[in-house]
Amino acid sequence: MVLPSFLKKTSFWKTYLKGAHYSHDKIPDLSGKVAIITGANTGLGYATMVALGAHGAHVIAACRSEQRATEAIEKAKQEIKTNYPNAPEPNLEFLQLDLNDINNCAQAAKNFLRKSLPLHILINNSGIMNTPFALSADGIEQQLAVNHVGHFVFTMGLLQKIKESQPSRIVVLSSLGHEQHPKGGIDFESVNDETLLDPATRYGRSKLANILFGKALARRLKDERVYVNIAHPGFVATELARSTEEVYGKFLTVVLDYLTMAAAMKPEVGALTQLYCATSPEIENLDIRGRYFIPIANELEPNPIAFDEDLQERLWTWTEDTVKEKLKA
Repeated sequence: MVLPSFLKKTSFWKTYLKGAHYSHDKIPDLSGKVAIITGANTGLGYATMVALGAHGAHVIAACRSEQRATEAIEKAKQEIKTNYPNAPEPNLEFLQLDLNDINNCAQAAKNFLRKSLPLHILINNSGIMNTPFALSADGIEQQLAVNHVGHFVFTMGLLQKIKESQPSRIVVLSSLGHEQHPKGGIDFESVNDETLLDPATRYGRSKLANILFGKALARRLKDERVYVNIAHPGFVATELARSTEEVYGKFLTVVLDYLTMAAAMKPEVGALTQLYCATSPEIENLDIRGRYFIPIANELEPNPIAFDEDLQERLWTWTEDTVKEKLKA
């Protein structure tokens, strides 16, 4: 069968044709491992914190709100004790992180380093989607700032510790939404032009940036036992679409709510793809690096533009230059 060119270039439809390649009972013992999860207070991040904590990992919940994170941690501890009665005492703690603020991201990395802990797993889970146009604390379009730039700063601030702790993993969350990127990928000269892109395309740009960053980072770490991979969690019932009504109106919000109830995965299921990248022995045994995974834990090629090494490097340089300009001494 000859597929239309649109379907050849996209992978969204393939997420519904793949079986499950990972499950909670395949997660190995993580005793002695230290993991950081951004946005661990809700949704996929919370489910990931429960899973890692239940298997013995010391989990750092890197979140903006201390109150929400603390409440989530206490809830997770109870959930682990109830659902995993043979698990060790959960070791979960809070780290303040605001991905909307470059200087805060840099400071958060320093605050973790002061703990003198190793770092075996970093899961860049947090994100925003289809939000109204806004600028970050540093004057960068907010979806790109939170989803890409903040995580870039946080990751690079932790990278030496991650290398010292190898074998280690970095998981970058992206989305099938990367396929809705602007024509040509990313125009770095017009990132903050409110008139050029709608919220969904700005989201697609930020998710493309996640894949470009993940692949560029994996290439830089090819001689280390640091395994960087990218995950699309799928259609999951989370708070990610909280801006839908503000952007698209009441009708589409109701439609999305019904679709979510009918078809979306629960967070504990949706989290399995990033848990695979973070914990599966296959990653090291098969030397899996810079790959893109869809539900559940199935490798798939992303949109062809994600393989553009020139674009990957231009994004890296733009991000570095932007960060240097915004970082306080």
